[in-house]
Amino acid sequence: MAKQAKKFVIAERTYDKNALYPPQDAVSLVRNMAFAKFDESVDAVFTLGIDPRKADQLVRGTVTLPHGTGKTIRVLVFAESDNAKAADAAGADIVGGKELAEEVAAGRSLDFDLAIATPDMMSHVGKLGPILGPRGLMPNPKSGTVTSDVGKAVGEFKAGKVEYRNDRYGNVHLPVGRVSFDEQQLVDNFAAASDEILRARPASAKGRFVRKVALSSSMGPGVKIDPAQVEDLVKELK
Repeated sequence: MAKQAKKFVIAERTYDKNALYPPQDAVSLVRNMAFAKFDESVDAVFTLGIDPRKADQLVRGTVTLPHGTGKTIRVLVFAESDNAKAADAAGADIVGGKELAEEVAAGRSLDFDLAIATPDMMSHVGKLGPILGPRGLMPNPKSGTVTSDVGKAVGEFKAGKVEYRNDRYGNVHLPVGRVSFDEQQLVDNFAAASDEILRARPASAKGRFVRKVALSSSMGPGVKIDPAQVEDLVKELK
């Protein structure tokens, strides 16, 4: 830990941590400051001008990153019959129906990153809220994880579709790739994520929507990004 802390301090000295950087420069800095021996995740944090206490200002959805996340996603699917076969064929890691829901309810330890369910399974899956909810794994129609087309959903999430939602402070955290990605891939992914966040603005949100933006690797320091230049980057995509 002492070595990591020392490397973190050294990395911080290589840039102005109070400055607002263009997205491209922030990506370059984050990659150059990564010091871990593993392939660190690169993550974006958007601080939004919303009131998280109000239901009509919640920000939640999915975005497909053009270059994926670089992470292998383990997907669990609650489905039966032909839907279960479709999920399995699409590459789902764990597939099951009512019995699987009962096993999860009983405390079975399952290693997965995302849960998908067909609508007809929600009468069983809905009871798992206290277990899946705190882990951010509860299937939800708004995030595309409650769907009749489970095969398509599994394929999309495996290919780089990412679920997001604001936390209680109005922040949205999103992975945009890994340090091993080249700079243009990270910029492309960040632009796609930014475009999605801007389009997800609630009608009742007042004032500037994106207040702050930062980019960092798993172990490295955060680099602040100029929100105005984030909007410019998204406009270039149009």
